[in-house]
Amino acid sequence: MLDIWSHYPNVAQKLNTVSSLINEHLSTDNPDVQQLLADLSQEQGKMLRPGLFFLFAELGDNHEQNEEQLLRVAASLEILHKATLVHDDIIDDSPLRHGVVTIQSNFGKDVAVYAGDLLFTAFFELLIDTMNGMSMMKDNATAMKKLLFGELSQMHARFNQKQTIENYVENVKGKTAELFRLACLEGAYFGKSSPEITQIAASIGENIGIAFQIYDDILDYTSSSKILKKPVLEDLAQGVYTSPLLFAIAKKPQAFAPFLDKKQNISVTEIKNVSNLVHKLGGVKDAIFFAQGYTRKALEDIDKLPQNKITASIKELTTSLLNRKF
Repeated sequence: MLDIWSHYPNVAQKLNTVSSLINEHLSTDNPDVQQLLADLSQEQGKMLRPGLFFLFAELGDNHEQNEEQLLRVAASLEILHKATLVHDDIIDDSPLRHGVVTIQSNFGKDVAVYAGDLLFTAFFELLIDTMNGMSMMKDNATAMKKLLFGELSQMHARFNQKQTIENYVENVKGKTAELFRLACLEGAYFGKSSPEITQIAASIGENIGIAFQIYDDILDYTSSSKILKKPVLEDLAQGVYTSPLLFAIAKKPQAFAPFLDKKQNISVTEIKNVSNLVHKLGGVKDAIFFAQGYTRKALEDIDKLPQNKITASIKELTTSLLNRKF
């Protein structure tokens, strides 16, 4: 779970405490619901958002920080992330996530909806505990609004062959990138950094999130289902057109129309034909170049931070996350 944090023992230790805190908040007397919540809490993933939160918190004044507050804010970020994943799986009708049967597939969509709502409740409880009356409450509300509109925009764009790469980026900003932005922003804010550093942190988080999502979308066209631990090109089959496909469509839309016009009726063979076209027309290469641009933006902003060991760690982690080989 925490392999990526093995080089950052201080962060890894705090993330273990966050995991315990999440387990405490995902607890109920109802045995059926408790099993569902136990499944959720066991699937911790890489915990990138709370980990980044802690790194950016270390940029500030350690003497003024409230350790218990930091742990609870970090837990709120991971719980919010989990809630969005549960609802994404319901909307996408996904049977697997990272090789694990999804909540909606295992317990049914009705229960999954309530599970997502329970996670949001736990998220709000932690917000009240840690930042009631603070300006950061508004930032969290804005983040949730962006997440919602990002999901709605993506749904509206399904099977739309005329959407642009700009539309795609806006949707990514409202989903993946928004949570990364919030994590880095809150880390700097609760770590007692200056307002200037806090805003730079927010920009870094957004650019990390955009690049991270583009790279994930590229993997859909370059990896096997065994590596991805989910059906290959699942997004394409569901009408979610990501950057490699959009770059390729822009070059030769007429080549894709016979396949994409079939929408949800597209066959597995036709999906493979679309993937071959994406590679042939340079869609994957264009997407990699595009992601590298956002990686550079993040690294340039990191260079604007006070140069110390913490900044070096942030730069090292960002480079390892976004320096992928295909």
